[in-house]
Amino acid sequence: MAKARVVHVCSACGAEASKWSGQCGDCGAWNTLTEVVREPLPKGPRAGGYAGQAATVTALKDVRIDVQERRIATGLSELDRVLGGGLVDGSVVLIGGDPGIGKSTILLQTLTHLAASQRALYVTGEESLTQVALRARRLELPVDGLSLMAETCVERILATAQAELPRIMVIDSIQTLYTEALTSAPGGVSQIRESAALLTRYAKQSGCALFLVGHVTKEGALAGPRVLEHMVDCVLYFEGEADSRFRLIRAVKNRFGAVNELGVFAMTDRGLREVSNPSAIFLSRYDQPIPGSVVMVTREGTRPLLVEVQALVDDAFSNPRRVAVGLDQNRLAMLLAVLHRHGGISSLGQDVFVNVVGGVKVLETGSDLAVLLAVTSSLRGQALDADLVVFGEVGLSGEIRPVPNGQERLREAAKHGFKRAIVPRSNAPKQAIEGMQVIAVGRLAEALDAL
Repeated sequence: MAKARVVHVCSACGAEASKWSGQCGDCGAWNTLTEVVREPLPKGPRAGGYAGQAATVTALKDVRIDVQERRIATGLSELDRVLGGGLVDGSVVLIGGDPGIGKSTILLQTLTHLAASQRALYVTGEESLTQVALRARRLELPVDGLSLMAETCVERILATAQAELPRIMVIDSIQTLYTEALTSAPGGVSQIRESAALLTRYAKQSGCALFLVGHVTKEGALAGPRVLEHMVDCVLYFEGEADSRFRLIRAVKNRFGAVNELGVFAMTDRGLREVSNPSAIFLSRYDQPIPGSVVMVTREGTRPLLVEVQALVDDAFSNPRRVAVGLDQNRLAMLLAVLHRHGGISSLGQDVFVNVVGGVKVLETGSDLAVLLAVTSSLRGQALDADLVVFGEVGLSGEIRPVPNGQERLREAAKHGFKRAIVPRSNAPKQAIEGMQVIAVGRLAEALDAL
């Protein structure tokens, strides 16, 4: 019988090394190599059918496509939005977030709702059955129909699932599971990878929709090997500030829907509640307009979202600082250079702080114009109109570039009562929008003159 061998596996990229070193030779990450006992593979044919289909060659034109793909509503419309319209049979969803942010809460809410019409199984590896029952009672959730199981062995979980045949199953969490085929401790790279592979294979073959809860590192990324994200169909990140009651669920991978879709929830004493109009919570209400504040229309997935961008420009006592919260800090430095060169407004010798209200992370370039107008407003000490909304990308030569879905952004702003809009010339509507004056600009100087 072949002997087990010891290898060192990088937790960031999954690369293997024969001996330990401080830096991974493949991805360059530091202090990520962990010792793993590599067990010999059993002889004979291995279990196949990963996708639940026979391993045969089929012509693409002969593949049957179910046009009416069945979706299972989770009972939370914001979660359905992030998932692409609901759960798909046989899908595997990996959800990660900081400790205590509400991962177990939202999944317990979802399963108690689905258990009324579907067979559901909640597998906990971190809490006892009593703790789960106490949480359900505290949240006043219906408990009829939901089955619980406290287990960390993958083989026992799969044996129970094959006997119970649940339609939806939750594993909380993947870091606590282990497979008897390996001797390494639970939470290691090999245990996480093999456990996830066994569960994913079962989901594909049985059609059971599977939720996996994953821990995150101190940097906010999912813990464990990156191959874990490639195995699953959907990866969701639970975001939220420690002092805020709002929680955001962002999809970074979705094989059944749009990527970067955003769901907004509010944490209450009865669990997580949906926020049907998220633009309202990201807009501050002032008695009178204040300098350094402007509203922009960003786009998260398929939904336009109004957020407030604030800027503060003040004299620097030492080296000038450029700080961006919710935006790319390197892009802020580039935009300030464009403002100086093509707008004639200098921020040399001054600190510049830019913040997106509500803890939203704006990843698109459509926020460029809003950032520059907010910085100009704070620098000059002149407040912008409260009914003004802006969006647009700013190029290095000072041109204002268009952004996708400009018409939808304008309609969303008009629905919230905004009367004026400064937009790129290519995003100007062909037909006038009732109650809104649209100012189309092509250069940064034109946008500053329009103020």
